[in-house]
Amino acid sequence: MAPKLLLTFVIYRLISTVGLTLDTTDLLRLEVDGHLSVDPSDVETASVDFGMMNRVEPLAILHPSSAEDVARLVGAAYVSAHGLSVSARGHGHSINGQAQTSSGVVIEMSASKGVRQWGLPRVSEQSRYVDAWGGELWIDVLKTTLEHGLAPKSWTDYLYLSVGGTLSNAGISGQAFNHGPQISNVYELDVVTGKGELLTCSEEQNSELFHAVLGGLGQFGIITRARIGLEPAPQRVRWIRVLYSNFSTFTKDQEYLISLHGQPPNQKFDYVEGFVIVDEGLINNWRSSFFSPRNPVKISSFGTNGGVLYCLEITKNYHESTADTIDQDVEALLKRLDFIPSSVFTTDLPYVDFLDRVHKAELKLRSKGLWDVPHPWLNLFVPRSRIADFDEGVFKGILGNKTSGPILIYPMNKNK
Repeated sequence: MAPKLLLTFVIYRLISTVGLTLDTTDLLRLEVDGHLSVDPSDVETASVDFGMMNRVEPLAILHPSSAEDVARLVGAAYVSAHGLSVSARGHGHSINGQAQTSSGVVIEMSASKGVRQWGLPRVSEQSRYVDAWGGELWIDVLKTTLEHGLAPKSWTDYLYLSVGGTLSNAGISGQAFNHGPQISNVYELDVVTGKGELLTCSEEQNSELFHAVLGGLGQFGIITRARIGLEPAPQRVRWIRVLYSNFSTFTKDQEYLISLHGQPPNQKFDYVEGFVIVDEGLINNWRSSFFSPRNPVKISSFGTNGGVLYCLEITKNYHESTADTIDQDVEALLKRLDFIPSSVFTTDLPYVDFLDRVHKAELKLRSKGLWDVPHPWLNLFVPRSRIADFDEGVFKGILGNKTSGPILIYPMNKNK
């Protein structure tokens, strides 16, 4: 009875605040098994996001226990006379207020206050997929699938993001050249539409909705469940960084490496990424766990052109049973690249530690009070024909040495 009374109280508060006129009988019938909250701490959490550039206070927060809770709230908003808005929030890593609303309810899709109201991800070993709640964090999906010796194929660099959040934004990382972005590895979705309908969709069922929601920036529905493809999980990763002073050579090698995506596993890397280094500090601070603080890398020691270096970041996955061949496979691949010979940096670590590498850097920044600051961020798709112009105009021109933030370069195969 308590959830029903609480929901009625909150909706009446919304009516008195923004002048909504909902049918009272429908409101009294509306029940949720989760929790609708106007607690100041909940409102504060939902008022900001990762970008820290917008502050927008919602009127209430819904902590759902099921997809039906989400559908009931969205359905109530759909029939409201004066526009009760609903915004779904995962881990709050949007950067421009996309998960905020000033005239309605924020749905906190990820677990909060240590309470998990939905089930754990469910793995099918035989069919090699996992069903995960839309608010589940990828780190928790990984932990669950690893118990079965499996893992999703494609990732983002940061795992403390929600499944629904990254699938609404494609989900790109260094594996995308091989497996495509995360949205290319989804078999099925449960989606709450803007009318409050809870629909299952896939390539075969409600396919238009399926393709609209994947990468749809949350404009076509709220993902409440995703069925994600899995593969056998590797045990360890050889993580390599090499440096370039010439941009065209750097991009040529990136293009070559991603062209190998159809080759046997021992004849290609499993992860290809890169980043631009425009000042002396970035190479040692960005994901600083890679380089030793006792032996910092100096840009000046590599004879850079205009103070800019380009770092190619590559990995080779392997199992302990094949560890005796990893050196040979890596050496054969590196021989085909044209990086600065003295710039090879290598480390070896468990697969889960590589995937979770950015979180370790986050914890270091949090410990120094350097995390809760504005995080402006920009993602661009630049065609191959214009990437050299982009380097000259942006990396060497606009930016110069005026930034210490990460500038990542993900090479992508268009057919993936």
